Amino acid sequence: MSKISNTDFLFSAESEPEVSTKKTSLTPWPILIVDDEHEVHTVTTLALSNLQVLDRNLIFYHAYSAEEAIQLLKQRSDIALILLDVVMESDNAGLIAVQRIRDELKLDEVRIILRTGQPGFAPEERIVKQYDINDYKTKTELTRAKLVTSIISAIRSYQQIRTINQSRRGLVQIITAAANLLERQSLHSFSEGVLTQIASLLGLPAEGIVCAQLEEDGKASDNIYVLGAAGEYAPFIKSQLEHINNNDVIAKIKQCLKHQQHVYSADSTVLYLGHNQYHAAVYITTNQPISELVQQLIELFLSNVSIGYENAALFQQLKNAAYIDPLTKIANRNEFIQLIEKELILDTTEDVIALVDIDHFSDINDGLGQETGDEVLMAVANRLTECFGLKAQIARVGGDVFGLIAADAELSSDNINAAFTQPFIISEHRLQLSVNIGLCRLQELKCKALSALKNVTIALNVAKKNLTTNYQYYQPDMGQQITGRLSLLRNLAYDFSQQKLQLWYQPQIALNGQKIVGVEALLRWPQDDGSYISPAVFIPLAEYSGLIVEIGDWVLKQACQKIKQFTAAGHAIRIAINVSMQQFRTATFVQSVMDNISYYGIDASQLEIEITESIVMDDPQAIIAALNQLKKLGVKVAIDDFGIGFSSLSYIQKLPLDRLKIDRSFIINLTTSTDRVIVETIIRLAKQLNLATIAEGVEEAEQQQLLTALGCDEMQGYYYAKPMPENELLLLLNKQQ
Repeated sequence: MSKISNTDFLFSAESEPEVSTKKTSLTPWPILIVDDEHEVHTVTTLALSNLQVLDRNLIFYHAYSAEEAIQLLKQRSDIALILLDVVMESDNAGLIAVQRIRDELKLDEVRIILRTGQPGFAPEERIVKQYDINDYKTKTELTRAKLVTSIISAIRSYQQIRTINQSRRGLVQIITAAANLLERQSLHSFSEGVLTQIASLLGLPAEGIVCAQLEEDGKASDNIYVLGAAGEYAPFIKSQLEHINNNDVIAKIKQCLKHQQHVYSADSTVLYLGHNQYHAAVYITTNQPISELVQQLIELFLSNVSIGYENAALFQQLKNAAYIDPLTKIANRNEFIQLIEKELILDTTEDVIALVDIDHFSDINDGLGQETGDEVLMAVANRLTECFGLKAQIARVGGDVFGLIAADAELSSDNINAAFTQPFIISEHRLQLSVNIGLCRLQELKCKALSALKNVTIALNVAKKNLTTNYQYYQPDMGQQITGRLSLLRNLAYDFSQQKLQLWYQPQIALNGQKIVGVEALLRWPQDDGSYISPAVFIPLAEYSGLIVEIGDWVLKQACQKIKQFTAAGHAIRIAINVSMQQFRTATFVQSVMDNISYYGIDASQLEIEITESIVMDDPQAIIAALNQLKKLGVKVAIDDFGIGFSSLSYIQKLPLDRLKIDRSFIINLTTSTDRVIVETIIRLAKQLNLATIAEGVEEAEQQQLLTALGCDEMQGYYYAKPMPENELLLLLNKQQ
């Protein structure tokens, strides 16, 4: 079979249609040339190289057999036009390819121009109609002018068919999408759905954001929030728009919201979505202008879903009550937990969680009023936003506790403290605030958000107790220590309920007669293995938990009971018990002392209440009032650990005291001149105030001799006797009779 010469149709004297050659940035029309002659591919490409159709260039793909063309079309369904040779590997290979393109591949939009060098192989009219063949030309009659005309006609036909199909599919999508979106109550879910559906209408991958400028307290907010995002913008969901750090995108979105109009550009589209007071902007990256038809479809879609947006926005307002702090308008504890969870999922190991607690905030509320306190909280939220707003996620997680999440380099203790360097101007007040800071690096966490918040809270509590710095990073052993203390506290509560705690007694000796005149009742907690847990360990736990009130009541009752028993046995000694601040704060403490004295019928002067200076200084007026009531009953009162607390002579004079207990820290170094002077001063002060003195921690004969010389009245310590159980004490008392 003979082939025509390339020059037979490439060059001709026939006049040619005018074609545009202006530069264009529009996507070219993809053209597939299918022919088993390489020369045909070359000549066709050269002949059409400068052709533009509807302001778009052509881009050529090549196949050298019908089967190769089918395989290429399976990979690329966007081919606009196929120039197809009829006779290739077989006499009707091209016709078979047409049949497969339409029936097998279901490509009904692509236009097909058949070419053949042998007129005898022309398809029948039935085949041309059945398989939607655009044109059929023999290569001898296909001059460049006719080829160009055929291509222009075919591409116009392709565009019209695609427009019709896009309109039909778009309408179906709009109906389906609108129905689906109207069911979405979450504003974030709704927004992400809008992004997905618009991207589908454009035939593009979802790459963009949905932003909203919702009203707050009935007024338009200056803050624009990212409600939904896809592609490179996904990490910025629920953040302020400025966090995306793209000035061009931010400017276009603000323009859209300000003018409430769509903004179309060469590489992106910003669509306005609004209804009543709810306004949003949908930014989509397109990398090319979108056609007028697609614009109309999208606008139709938006008009259908705008009511759904209003419903979602109303629902979001209700949801905000659960996730937005109503006072400061920043995230609350619930939202902060979700933000931590998100950070853990994203595995942003360079980030840090921080909790910032305002020192003595209750004093502001009590002294200046709650309204001023609220203004302080709002001012702190604003200050943190100014200092960290674009770098951190900020929340109010408690009354006066704020949470932040940011990169380690940004959220250092120095940076946080720097935010509080300048005073806060609240109404007519100038307040200098200080804070405590707990920090936790995410890379050190292998847990869920609630556990992460618990850990950073532990760090904050440690920071509050730190005397040298106001911040603390979480360490894994902190959690273990807390767990250990909680376990110990549970065991203490259980053993106390099972009456396993014991009272031991340490004798107090009068120096004038070297006789036991009293004992100090001391708590002991025995274990099943015969060991004892130190009071220095479990008493602070009992005080922290409040269990000390119940234990204190039990100690009081035991002391009164033992006074009665010892007196009946001929030992009229006093018993001193330690009383905590928590006991004094209960309204029933004084009455409980009175009731126990009355119930056991004891001499009130045999019961001594020991308090520390720190208890007195915590609430002097309340303590003085309570002690005066006890003093009227005849109960003795002693100041324990005198000299190491925040002593105040004015309060010492007002307290109804009987005895000063000199702290053991002065007795240990009594032989040194400095401590001897302090002890001598305390004894002289006591004598001036008509108070007795008792020295604790006496362990050596030399200490006893010096104290006697200085005029101390009583002593207590290992030199005389260690703390002992009741049976051993009775043996000792019996010996001195």
